[in-house]
Amino acid sequence: MVKPVYIEDVGKHTGEEIAIRGWVYNLRSSGKIKFLIARDGTGIIQCVVARQDSEQAFEEFDRLTQETSVIVEGVAREEKRAPGGYELNVSRLEVVSVADSYPITPKEHGVDFLLNHRHLWLRSSRQHAVLRIRAEVMKACRDYLDGLGFIEVDSPMFTPSACEGTTDLFETTYFDSTVYLSQSGQLYNEAAAMAFGRVYCLGPTFRAEKSKTRRHLTEFWMLEPEMAYADLGTVLEVSEGLVTHVVERVLEKRARELEVLERDVSLLERVKPPFGKITYGEAVEWLKARNFDVEWGRDLGAEEETVLSESFEKPTFITNYPAKAKSFYMEPVPGDENTVLCADLIAPEGVGEIVGGSARISDLALLEKRIAEHGLPKESFEWYLDLRRYGSVPHAGFGLGIERTVAWICGIKHIREAIPFPRMIYRVYP
Repeated sequence: MVKPVYIEDVGKHTGEEIAIRGWVYNLRSSGKIKFLIARDGTGIIQCVVARQDSEQAFEEFDRLTQETSVIVEGVAREEKRAPGGYELNVSRLEVVSVADSYPITPKEHGVDFLLNHRHLWLRSSRQHAVLRIRAEVMKACRDYLDGLGFIEVDSPMFTPSACEGTTDLFETTYFDSTVYLSQSGQLYNEAAAMAFGRVYCLGPTFRAEKSKTRRHLTEFWMLEPEMAYADLGTVLEVSEGLVTHVVERVLEKRARELEVLERDVSLLERVKPPFGKITYGEAVEWLKARNFDVEWGRDLGAEEETVLSESFEKPTFITNYPAKAKSFYMEPVPGDENTVLCADLIAPEGVGEIVGGSARISDLALLEKRIAEHGLPKESFEWYLDLRRYGSVPHAGFGLGIERTVAWICGIKHIREAIPFPRMIYRVYP
């Protein structure tokens, strides 16, 4: 039996007879020689079919269509002109399943058409590159935090209360009660941090925002580290190190995918500590000087973040937002209850916020006051208040949005391409 090999490993088997198990990516013929470009999820390879090498393969070639599943056997050899630098001289071709006429062609397709065929669009070279980079980003996040002594603790998807606010929750019936899809794992992470010191979760979160911007999904993934005995300075330090590590890892491990995406890697190579840092007040004054209608007290919108980030060469922290623009659990700036110890990390090139974090309120009375001010049901937060009753300590954490980070690293304009099956306000199919 011929040994099956992944295309990404073909270089280790030059001169050997191997088998590639995959799908037809492209076909072409020049008379006596026919060329099959095969893909298997790890790469693509040119397979040369000649009658003198295999009468069987030469005849079977005519049955092939784009995306037909095949097993191709032959001798691997180096060929710098071929895709990937190697090719296969075919000795046998097995058709596993002939594909119907493939709906996605080299012609231009509309976004709705491609999203309706997302299950097939994933096979294209650009989408394939984006999602391999996404996988690398998630692995790099875990590796970095694991290396700092964090442990991963999963948080629930069903929650009895809101974390970020009460206006963008997905509500669902849970037997005889009502619960919500999680907006964030943060509150549960705080409990885990009081048990383990440094923790993180990585999973889907849900926001019922009726937003149609290029930065919003109703279901997206967040990495959320939480740290006991930590402050805002710790958030800045860890998130800066994390983002730097992730970008360096993608540059190292996914250079081929970045090339497919035609990404200007020189822009990513600038991502080195220290990152920039300005206050919210400074950002507001900067925007006002450029004729933006922005007043101190409200959160920065997508357009404002875009303009700010286009002025940065590398990620920049915006710190100390107004308390009324942020969530109830954020620690006030000492001596100023109107401002909180928080930071948003704004990625350059118009991407906007990719990280949001803060010091958390550790004082029981102040947290109870904030819950009341935000009109939240205290009974739903009794367990969260217990964290302040039983050994409260200063603590802090942040969330990194996976899709926004991937979109920035890949240089794509809309985060719908940064997740396998995007969920948006008018999109739940397929």
